[in-house]
Amino acid sequence: MKYYSLNNQSPEVNFKEATIKGQAPDKGLYFPKSLPRLDKSWMDSIEGKSNEQIAFDVIQPYVGEDIPEADLLRIVKETIDFPIPLVKVTDDIYALELFHGPTLAFKDVGARFMSRCLGYFAKKEREKVTVLVATSGDTGGAVANGFYNVDGIEVVILYPSGKVSSVQEKQLTTLGKNISAIEVKGTFDDCQQMVKQAFADTELTKKKFLTSANSINVARWLPQQFYYFFAYRQWQQKDRPPVICVPSGNFGNICAGMLAHLSGLPVKHFIAACNANNAVPRFLDNGKYEVRPAVATLSNAMDVGNPSNFVRVLELFDNNFISLKKILSGYTITDEETKATLQQVKKQIGYLPDPHGAVGYLALQRYLSEHAGDKGIFLETAHPVKFYDVVEPVINEAVAIPEAIQQILPLKKQSIEMAAEYGLLKEYLSPS
Repeated sequence: MKYYSLNNQSPEVNFKEATIKGQAPDKGLYFPKSLPRLDKSWMDSIEGKSNEQIAFDVIQPYVGEDIPEADLLRIVKETIDFPIPLVKVTDDIYALELFHGPTLAFKDVGARFMSRCLGYFAKKEREKVTVLVATSGDTGGAVANGFYNVDGIEVVILYPSGKVSSVQEKQLTTLGKNISAIEVKGTFDDCQQMVKQAFADTELTKKKFLTSANSINVARWLPQQFYYFFAYRQWQQKDRPPVICVPSGNFGNICAGMLAHLSGLPVKHFIAACNANNAVPRFLDNGKYEVRPAVATLSNAMDVGNPSNFVRVLELFDNNFISLKKILSGYTITDEETKATLQQVKKQIGYLPDPHGAVGYLALQRYLSEHAGDKGIFLETAHPVKFYDVVEPVINEAVAIPEAIQQILPLKKQSIEMAAEYGLLKEYLSPS
């Protein structure tokens, strides 16, 4: 498989090069030159396949010969060695629970896959690889956990000060060793811009081997297709494909789902559920893509004013607005509506989503109320305990704390405070 830059000013590369580079030299995102297609007989027999076989069949065409099949199968097995259940919430709404991995968030899948691919490639590289990543919350913990103690790789994570939950901050700042956390006095968009500037800085990249672990990296983005196929494997009404609602921030997750759909996965419709940072719902409403500064919300992992991966969504549909509108709807959910949904779903149904899941639940509920007869799935992207400081005051009761979280809460935060200025980051990254 070859990958091209969406800015069309860089040479095509293979999976290995796209993974290691993270972003093309012309600052564009890499995109597969062709979309693999799973035939109908494969889909018809999906219930008889293991999750490992499904994931391997989905990802192998994207990897090609860059990783031998035996090694790729091992990587896949290690990536998804935890449950990903589809849980009935109401007669019409199901939750795909993506929080049963080591850091209790959906990003464990992409981070674990990428870390193992990069670890495989790094064994053949002569210099240390530095993974540089910006996080609005869950990416940081997932990347830190996935790359912790991996030989030949150091990780530098930028996160916005005061704008991630206390649990998220502990997960990305307490590991030490090859993991460093930079606490930026700004927004996620500031962090993301600093990271992009680093990759575009040829003076720096000549001295330091940088790669990205954000969803701009194909090895983080592509494996997110897995759990959409796992959801369909568990879907009981194969003759009525589900509507899928994705809490959306940087749009890598929903883009992976739409890629899976174009590769053969039956899906009736997609919904991008957003908070006040709603550039895409506004675009779907009026056809104008307008970037605004990110604002802080209760669903902080979605606080992205300029979602990087939306350009990939547009590429999937040849930048055709009408074609995109046929498969994608967008909803904006306020903080007050998020709180009300948390209370309602917990009290009336007995299911407790996290704030991002609450955004997804309400958006899906609204869509279904306008489309009688449809049923749908919302992605429960993180365990509510990761946002206990938001959730507990809303539901007026304590959230049970899993053992994995209990172990890190007493640990001391280790972070480097930094103003939102690229020059400071460059100075930190530059070899002495």
